[in-house]
Amino acid sequence: MLQQTQVKTVLERFYFPFLEKFPTLKALGDAPLDEVLKMWEGLGYYTRAKNLHFTAQSIEKLPSEIESLIKLKGIGKNTAHALASFAFGQPVPIMEANVKRILCRLYRLTSPVERELWDLAYTLVDKENPYDYNQAMMDIGSTLCLPKNPHCQICPLERLCQGKDQPTLYPLKKKKIVPTREANLIVYLYDDKISLLQRRGKFLHGLWGFESVVTPPCESEYLGVVTQTYTHFKFIAHVYLSYQTSASSRDYFTCQEIETLALSSVDKKIIQLIEVC
Repeated sequence: MLQQTQVKTVLERFYFPFLEKFPTLKALGDAPLDEVLKMWEGLGYYTRAKNLHFTAQSIEKLPSEIESLIKLKGIGKNTAHALASFAFGQPVPIMEANVKRILCRLYRLTSPVERELWDLAYTLVDKENPYDYNQAMMDIGSTLCLPKNPHCQICPLERLCQGKDQPTLYPLKKKKIVPTREANLIVYLYDDKISLLQRRGKFLHGLWGFESVVTPPCESEYLGVVTQTYTHFKFIAHVYLSYQTSASSRDYFTCQEIETLALSSVDKKIIQLIEVC
C-alpha cells in the first residue's frame, strides 16, 4: 500500500478500513475479488491486491520462513524479509528504497548491484533486535537521510558514513524516459445508464472500465482526452460517447451501481467527463 502513497494517507484511507473489512487471511480469501479491488481502489498497483487475494485463498496460515514466504504469489524477496523480521522476529534485514539509499551513502556506492546491497545489509543487521534495527533504518531514511537536502549533521550514522561530504551523489540517479500509451475509449450510454466491462487483459485486470476500440463508431461524439501517469508509462485516453437505442449485449449500470464497482482512476475521470452521474 505504501508504494507511492504517504503513510498517513494509507493508514486513514486504506490500511485500517482494509483490515476491518478483511481481519484474517480466511476473510480475505473468502471475499469476492471485486470486493477486494473496491477496497484497494485509489491505490493503484491492483496486481498486488489480486496477489494478496490469491495467496489468502491458497494458505491457511502465513509461513515464518523466508524461503516459504517467497514462494507465495505476490511476495518478493524484500516483502519476505520484512514479514520474517517484523512478524516473526527473525534476525534478517529489509531492503526498501530508504535502506538502499543509506547503504549507498555509508559505503559510497554509486551503482551497486542488488546482491552487494543484501550482503552489506546482512552484515549490519542487529541480530538481537532486528525489529528495532529495521524500523530505525527506515525512519532514518525517511526523516534524515533524504534524497535531497539530507540532515547529515544530526544523523546517528554520520560518523560511519563515507559519503557524507557529497551524499546526493550516492547512488547515481538514472534518467528515466517515460513512454506513452494511447487508446480510444468509448462510453456507451443507454437509458441514462453507462456501459462498463470488466477488464480481462493484463492492464487493470479485474477492474471495471470503458471499452477500448481501434476505430470509434462514426456516430460517436468526441468528449476529449483523459490522462493518467503510472509507474512505467503515461496513459492517454481519447474518449468518445455513443448513444444507444437498445441495451444489446452490453452490461449497463446506473450511477448508484457504479459506485459499488472497482474502477481505475482514469475511468473515474471519464465518468466526470460524461456529466451523467
